[in-house]
Amino acid sequence: MTTAAPSTNPSILVVDDEPDLRTLYELTLLREGYRVDVAETVAGAWQQLLERRYEVLITDMRLPDGLGIELIQRLRALQRGERSVVITAYGSAENAVESLKAGAFDYLSKPVDLKQFRTVIASAVQDALMARQAVPSAMPPARQAAAPTSAAEACLQRLVGSSPAIRQVRERIVKVARSMAPVLICGESGTGKELTAQALHACSHRGSGPLVAVNCSAIPENLLEAEFFGVRKGAYTGATADREGYFQAARGGTLFLDEIGDLPLSMQSKLLRAIQERCVRPVGGTLEESVDVRIISATHRNLAREVQEGRFRQDLFYRLNVIEIDIPPLRERREDLPALCEALLARIAQESGLPVPRLTPATLEQLARRPLPGNVRELENLLHRAVALSEGGELSLDSVDTTPAIFDPLDPEIAPTLPGVLPPSASSTIPATPSELPSDLQGHLDRQERDILIKALQETGFNRTAAAAKLGISLRQIRYRIARLNIETPQGNDAGA
Repeated sequence: MTTAAPSTNPSILVVDDEPDLRTLYELTLLREGYRVDVAETVAGAWQQLLERRYEVLITDMRLPDGLGIELIQRLRALQRGERSVVITAYGSAENAVESLKAGAFDYLSKPVDLKQFRTVIASAVQDALMARQAVPSAMPPARQAAAPTSAAEACLQRLVGSSPAIRQVRERIVKVARSMAPVLICGESGTGKELTAQALHACSHRGSGPLVAVNCSAIPENLLEAEFFGVRKGAYTGATADREGYFQAARGGTLFLDEIGDLPLSMQSKLLRAIQERCVRPVGGTLEESVDVRIISATHRNLAREVQEGRFRQDLFYRLNVIEIDIPPLRERREDLPALCEALLARIAQESGLPVPRLTPATLEQLARRPLPGNVRELENLLHRAVALSEGGELSLDSVDTTPAIFDPLDPEIAPTLPGVLPPSASSTIPATPSELPSDLQGHLDRQERDILIKALQETGFNRTAAAAKLGISLRQIRYRIARLNIETPQGNDAGA
C-alpha cells in the first residue's frame, strides 16, 4: 500500500507485519505531513528500497521472513543515505544495542509511545535532510554525511594536533555524531574527553540543543536520583518547588555523563532503566516523564575490568558502549606537542592578559623530555606556571620545578612563603596519607590557592602590590593568578593596577 503525497515531503518506509501497528504508524506519520510507504516483509521492503530512496526506514525487529536488522545492514553495505529506526520488543536491550551497532539511527521499544515516536522520526528526518543538503546531489550516497557546521568545526579544532591518532579521533567523531547511538569515551585523565563530547554534540543534529555535562563522581550518593531525575514539590523537607533533573534539562540535546565508572551500583540500575525506556520518574512523582536525550559517557577507568570485578553492571556497560572512542595519551602523540603548546599559550594569554613568551626549540625540547603523565591538562598547568614565572620575551622552564604540576600546590618559589603552606624541609611532618583524598586534586589545589589570595587581598584592602609583597611574590605573578582564578577585585583602590 502506498499513500500519495507531494513529492517534496520527506519519504518514510514503514515495515511491520502487524496490520494494526502498521496502520497506526502510517496514520501518525501522515498527520505529520510525511509521504509514507509500507511493507510487511523483509523481501517486500527491500524491493521498495531498490525502487526508490527514502529519508527514513522504520522497521520491526522480527518479521515473517527475517530480521529488520538485515535491511539496515544491506543499506549500510550500499552506503545508502536512509536513517533507520528499529522497533524492538519491550525491554529487549540486546536487540536495541545490536541494531545501533549495525548502523541504526535510533530505536523504539514496544509498546511505542506516539509522542516519542514522532520525536525520534523528526530527528531522523532532519538528520537525513541535513546530510543531503550538505553535499552536491550528484555525489554518491556514500558521501552523504552531514558536514560539520562552523560551531562544530570550532569544537573539532580544539582537539589540536595532526598526528594519525588524533586525526582518527576527529574522523570518528564526525562519523558517529549523526547517530543516536550512545558513545563511550575512554582515555586517561587530562586527554580531552570532555572536548570530545562537546565536538560530538556540536557535530550532531542536536547541536542547537543543550549539552548538559554531569560529573558523576562529584555528586553525593544520596542526591544522585534527585539530581538525575528531578524532584516534585513536597517530596522531602526543603523541596518547596518542582525541580528538573539532568535528563529533563538535556531534552532535545545531549547528556554527557563524565566519570561514569564512579557511579554507585545502586544508581547504575536506575540509570539503565532511564536509558532503555527513555523515561524518568522524579523523586516524589507518581508519573513517568518521557525524555529525548542522547547519552555520551566518559571514564578513565577500564570498565570491562570493573564489570569483571563486580563494580559495574554488565548490562549498563553494553548499553553505554555501543560506540567507543579511545582518546590517545600525550605520550602516544608527541608530534602534536608544538601545536598544543601554541594553542594553549594563546589561550593562556587571552585569559590572563599577559603577552605570550616565545616558545624556543630548546624549551620545546625540554617539554618533550618530560613524561607528562597528566597529559594535556598537565601540559597546560605547566605552561600556566611557566608564563607566570618567565621574564623577558622567551618562555623558560628553568624556574619551574621539575615535580609534576599536579603535586605542586603553588609555584615552588611562592609556596614556602604562603600562609598554611609548609616549605619542603617541613614535609616530613605531613602525614603520608591524607585522611580524605580529594576527587579532583587540581581543583582542590586551585581552591586553596584562591582562598589564600583572597585572604591576602582582604587584609591589604585589595591592594595587589601590598598583597603581592605580603605573599612574597611579584606584582606580575599576583595579577596572573587573580586572572587565572577569576578573583573579583574592586576597581580604583589598587596602587599596582
